[in-house]
Amino acid sequence: MVRRVAIIGAGVGGLASIKCCLDEGLEPTCFERSEDIGGVWRYTDSMDDRRVSVYRSVITNTSKEMSCFSDFPFPEDFPSYLPHSLLLEYFRMYARHFDLLRHIRFKTTVLSVRRRPDFATSGQWEVVTETDGTHESHTFDAVMVCTGHYQEPYLPLDSFPGIDTRFKGRYLHSQEYRDVEAFRGKRVLVVGIGNTGGDLSVELSRVAAKVFLSARSNTWVISRVSSHGFPFDMVSTTRFNHFLDWLLPSALTRRIRFRKFNSWFDHANYGLASTKSSKFKMIVNEELPFCLLSGTVVLKPSVKEFTERSAVFKDGTTEENIDVVLFATGYISPFPFLEESVRSLFDDNRSLYKAVFPPQLEKPTLAIIGLIQLTGSIMVGSEMQARWVTGIFAGWNKLPPASRMMAEVLKRKPPVKRNPSERENLKMSFISYTDEVAACAGVKPSVLRLLLTDPRLALAIFFGPCTPYQYRLVGRGAWSGARGAILTQWQRVLKPLRTRVVDEDPDCSSGWRWMCLLALPVALTAGFLLFKHPQWGWRPWAGPQR
Repeated sequence: MVRRVAIIGAGVGGLASIKCCLDEGLEPTCFERSEDIGGVWRYTDSMDDRRVSVYRSVITNTSKEMSCFSDFPFPEDFPSYLPHSLLLEYFRMYARHFDLLRHIRFKTTVLSVRRRPDFATSGQWEVVTETDGTHESHTFDAVMVCTGHYQEPYLPLDSFPGIDTRFKGRYLHSQEYRDVEAFRGKRVLVVGIGNTGGDLSVELSRVAAKVFLSARSNTWVISRVSSHGFPFDMVSTTRFNHFLDWLLPSALTRRIRFRKFNSWFDHANYGLASTKSSKFKMIVNEELPFCLLSGTVVLKPSVKEFTERSAVFKDGTTEENIDVVLFATGYISPFPFLEESVRSLFDDNRSLYKAVFPPQLEKPTLAIIGLIQLTGSIMVGSEMQARWVTGIFAGWNKLPPASRMMAEVLKRKPPVKRNPSERENLKMSFISYTDEVAACAGVKPSVLRLLLTDPRLALAIFFGPCTPYQYRLVGRGAWSGARGAILTQWQRVLKPLRTRVVDEDPDCSSGWRWMCLLALPVALTAGFLLFKHPQWGWRPWAGPQR
């Protein structure tokens, strides 16, 4: 029976894990090497401790309603997309509300996590920590690793000949970037067109002499603002859309999606993406298209090599007088504190059962939380993982046999190992993955059952955004406020915008009600199909997330 649980890291995954442990009657102890909560979302100017944090101007890519803890909505006056300061404030509110801080040991670094000699029978771990130079050894019944993706910068210098031998300018990883001041008046090359690369290119274009953005993959650029001004993820991430993805041929859904992307601007004209490519990724950036159109950012192909002051690209072109090269090439997650025999069991989340458990361990007492890439919020996925894991630790839930877990891992693992800069291509569908883990935890909502008992809620769940509150309607940890949170989610989106009231046509508000009534037969049909065929999966699609 697991009682004492070590939690490593007090970011979003760590906070959710502490709370879930308390909900299950477990005894969590969280070790956080810095002096505060928040993980990467706690911005600091200092880089002395090499701690990874967001840059000063960052704004979330997922909206507040799609990113909140499932039983703790954001304040209604918070904007839909949040700067790091407001997100950190929300984390503090969550920690205070559920009294989590007393379970955290700050300024404590985990040096090693090793299986005890009797692990095969006890499942226990020896955790060695350091606080103010003092080492301490602890014994825990289970360990939840909540250090996430952003542990160490991935800087593949070997892939860029000349960068560290001939190039006379400065080069750095985006982890070192804080603001634009050091780049004022410079000619800057940004390598990598993920969300970070796109953001930094736009920001630097305001002060740099010139910004070049090197991209090697097809990239579709979307806006956070969708139809009628609503958050993109709330409009697109619905169970209805997900059902259509499963129902329609993949070639057709891809074609529909590409046409929608190109309705904003033709990506081929900008050199970003082609509809002929089956491999693609998406980034969120409202300003990048205008920067390309105005010439303040110039898109370039992959870099072939560097000379003393120039970058030579694979299409044969050269850009002279490059002052700074900024690598937005992602991060790696080495888990240096885990003993090698355990660390070797997984090279990425695809070697873990449900991206959480190493299936080869004799006892399921080690869980990796938040090592996922989803088309939606990692915060929501991490909390769902923590709910499932703590249920297993508490003993009321069970994992399948090791052979079955290994078979599933091998089935899902990609044949070729990808580097961190290609993780966008390995994103899992937000609804698919969260539903899958929720089903394991016994908290997945049934649309068909709700159609019979609460049609209004069923329609909101099926046609509306797949917000985290849906996973608090049933099962262990059900929250009495979940139904109300779902039915008022659009009000919380509009609340911070109501700073100036204008007259509104009353006929417009009734249109949505009629649309829901007309869509009821579709929902009934979909619910019946899912009830009759619960084994049917959902096809994932690549999408943005931060």
